[in-house]
Amino acid sequence: MVQLAFDWGAAGEARPHPTGESDAGAAPIRPGALAQTLMEEVVDAANLRQALKRVRSNKGSPGVDGMTTQELPAYLREAWPRLREELLAGTYRPQPVKRVEIPKPGGGVRALGIPTVVDRFIQQAILQVLSPVYDPTFSPSSYGFRPGKSAHQALEAGRAHVASGRTWVVDLDLEKFFDRVNHDVLLGRLARRIGDPRVLRAIRRYLEVGVLADGVVMDRHEGTPQGGPLSPVLANILLDELDRELERRGHAFCRYADDVQIYVRSQRAGERVLASVARFLERTLRLQVNHAKSAVAWARERTFLGYRLRGRKRVYLAIAPESLARAKATMRRITKRNRGVSFDRVVRELRTFTDGWVGYFWRARTPSTFLKLDQWIRWRLRCYQWKQWKTPHRRAQALRAVTPPGTRPATGGGVWRAAGSAPVKAALSNATLSELGFHSLHERYLALAAG
Repeated sequence: MVQLAFDWGAAGEARPHPTGESDAGAAPIRPGALAQTLMEEVVDAANLRQALKRVRSNKGSPGVDGMTTQELPAYLREAWPRLREELLAGTYRPQPVKRVEIPKPGGGVRALGIPTVVDRFIQQAILQVLSPVYDPTFSPSSYGFRPGKSAHQALEAGRAHVASGRTWVVDLDLEKFFDRVNHDVLLGRLARRIGDPRVLRAIRRYLEVGVLADGVVMDRHEGTPQGGPLSPVLANILLDELDRELERRGHAFCRYADDVQIYVRSQRAGERVLASVARFLERTLRLQVNHAKSAVAWARERTFLGYRLRGRKRVYLAIAPESLARAKATMRRITKRNRGVSFDRVVRELRTFTDGWVGYFWRARTPSTFLKLDQWIRWRLRCYQWKQWKTPHRRAQALRAVTPPGTRPATGGGVWRAAGSAPVKAALSNATLSELGFHSLHERYLALAAG
């Protein structure tokens, strides 16, 4: 950890919890004297060191000013006294965020707003103070972006609800949720617990900060830009009102950020729930429900967080077909035969992707899926290597050790057919591909499933 050679403030002071005793119920906390000094908690030395460490470890792209996370400590050595004074006075104004578009798995693009590293650092410091206040009061059925919670836990909870007999699901789709958050509604929820106007003012400015796109800064009047540390917790704070309403009605549900599924016992009940919950979201939280994508369906017909459910007597998780198709599309791109990069690089890129992919999808109780992927990927790697050998002479040299003397390997008929021939399979056996760096998806799956 880089130690900054300037005064962080009152380092090491033991401060009381900013809101006193934490509440476990639904009643709003009345802002007290301690809550009015929340900004002092934000600029506390220990909190800032932790925020700096987190921002640097997360890395990420520079914002509109071009500053990198590596350059941040040096900048703070000079600028922090001024920044601290502005935060404590409530006059700090963030810089515009940089608009970046990334492809969405189902098509289209998702717009991200990348704050500067300085603003990511300040947002992280605010997040670390807000999270202990809010997280203990969130619903147990909320799993997204919370310490100790995960997508796998949400999936298992959903599976258990269906196994208990709630075989119909109300699958809610919120229309461009992060772009449609109403600032006044969100800040009203925040003001119930936060009595420090400086913190509320800083959050409002982060919500309203302009977006730089094509050299022009565009004003924001709604939404919380994805890309900053504060966005996930602000989303959870707003949607906690939905969680409380669903609990009040006695519903079984799982929510991961803006992905919401409610589990019911009949189609008719599901249709009633969808209509009433949609009214609640649109009237109370001013969020728009995408009625074309929202549905009431048999739980096994819908996907959740990349998985689907299978089985009747024993309900289990399986990989959703679209998740498998997207993974295969990525692996096709990596192993495309005309890429013009080394075989070693292809294997490294493939390993990076598949290790992460299996690390997420190992909860699927479908080992045959991973076996088939292994076979398919090995075939494509053999195609890639066969193409790289290029000339008949080099191919013959590569296969000579595994071909009986006096015979020629039958490898005609194109690259795909050649890759499936016995000599090529022998030269690039499963063991050889493992030695060259290929990680078997099935073996990794078995190791993770065994715990």
